[in-house]
Amino acid sequence: MTDRIIFSRPFRATAERDNLLTVLDSDHSHGDGQFTRSATARIKAITGADHALLTTSCTHALELGALLLELGPDDEVIVPSFAFTSAATAMALRGATCVFVDIDDTTGNIDPAAAAAAVTARTKAIVVMHYGGVAADMGSLLNLAATYGLAIIEDNAHGLGGTWRGRKLGTIGTLGTQSFHDTKNVHCGEGGALLLADEILMHRAEIMREKGTDRAHFLRGQVDKYSWQDIGSSYLPSELNTAVLDAQLAEFDTIQANRHRVWNTYASALSAWAARNDVRPMTIPADSGHTAHLFYLRMPTEDRRDGLIEHLAGRGIVAPFHYIPLDSSPAGLKYGRTPVPCTRSANFSATIVRLPLWPMLSAVQLTRIVDAVTEYRV
Repeated sequence: MTDRIIFSRPFRATAERDNLLTVLDSDHSHGDGQFTRSATARIKAITGADHALLTTSCTHALELGALLLELGPDDEVIVPSFAFTSAATAMALRGATCVFVDIDDTTGNIDPAAAAAAVTARTKAIVVMHYGGVAADMGSLLNLAATYGLAIIEDNAHGLGGTWRGRKLGTIGTLGTQSFHDTKNVHCGEGGALLLADEILMHRAEIMREKGTDRAHFLRGQVDKYSWQDIGSSYLPSELNTAVLDAQLAEFDTIQANRHRVWNTYASALSAWAARNDVRPMTIPADSGHTAHLFYLRMPTEDRRDGLIEHLAGRGIVAPFHYIPLDSSPAGLKYGRTPVPCTRSANFSATIVRLPLWPMLSAVQLTRIVDAVTEYRV
């Protein structure tokens, strides 16, 4: 029987076991140890961020960002409808209203024109997700934010190391967030990071991340005791998680090279089939340096999308669709509003198929996937 090719498989870094044993053999398995410091330094080197704080997830990094921006019940936050739930949940937890807007049909990223049309006197921030590690139209979004005095929250869960006009994703807006979930290019099972440029926000973020205390300052010898200073929560990951993350980040270039190998194979091998069958493969804007996090196909109709997924499953290949638009979800209807129907988000969601993409995919497996896709007659 042919081996099943799953959609995603976590990369295993060489030093993971040794790093974990180092932590287990030490007296320090809680956060803010040697691997927290090392992994943080590596993230700053990859992103060019002035400040980085590791968190227990990207969701928690977004929650921390919402706390820093002091979002509340009187505020609105513009959120792309085609996005993961965390982008909205973190805002709704603060009592803010999520205002869902449509996407650019070519990239799946937030449409700046739709965002501009949704601004009101209550708007305080815009969430920008760089879908698949491909940059959103940051030029237009930065202009919009400057015009109305809005914060930009970059949900860069897919985009570690990606660029927009040479600038690193996650460092362009007011704050950025990263994900290290095991479906991401670099992972530690569950984890995240908050990226900041502002020194004042960084000072407060450290306190909020440590249950509202100035413990981080105490550990650095900046205060002689620590105490409750502000609101916050427990967002600091353990050394066990950061030990894995540090090993992964040490092999970032290798991971990325192999993911781009897979992405480029799909782009080259499927282009002629896609053109013949009215299928739109994932494309990259000229000003974007992408991260090879995803490779997707946009099928002509939802039926044809479902047919391809079923066809591939019959050949032992897992190829899923993606997000259900937030504006039409039960929680979206409860915690948000949608000024204009998000028709492009609905169509994007109904026609997308994501192909398996992980760095250990072999040439034989890639040939199987390509052959199976090109057998399908739209």
